[in-house]
Amino acid sequence: MHEQDKAILQSLVSVAWADGRFDDREQQMLDALIESFGASNEDAAEIRSYAETSKSLDDIPLTGLSAGDRRTLMHHAVILSWVDGEQHDSELSFLDQLRERLSIPQEECDELCASANDRAKSLLKMLDA
Repeated sequence: MHEQDKAILQSLVSVAWADGRFDDREQQMLDALIESFGASNEDAAEIRSYAETSKSLDDIPLTGLSAGDRRTLMHHAVILSWVDGEQHDSELSFLDQLRERLSIPQEECDELCASANDRAKSLLKMLDA
């Protein structure tokens, strides 16, 4: 697994913990992302172990993330924030802080987040069907 992919997954663990919980649906999404990123069994175990304890914005490994990686992270973060069916205020605040930390301009992030919100809502409809 590429280091930037591992950094994105570790960052998403912080997003999952933004509301103070790491629920089953968040674990399922993390597992799906681990698979989609092509993680080895060793890398997958490392990410799952990393997710066992609460993580914060300060735990996000920014070094080595390209501009594209940062936007990918933000997109996945927005979708992950919806995984339990709603975005909590703590998650919205976290996403705003994440945008600042990733140095994504507000206008660009608004467009990115709108797209990710639409995608998340369509995925939720499929899960509920």
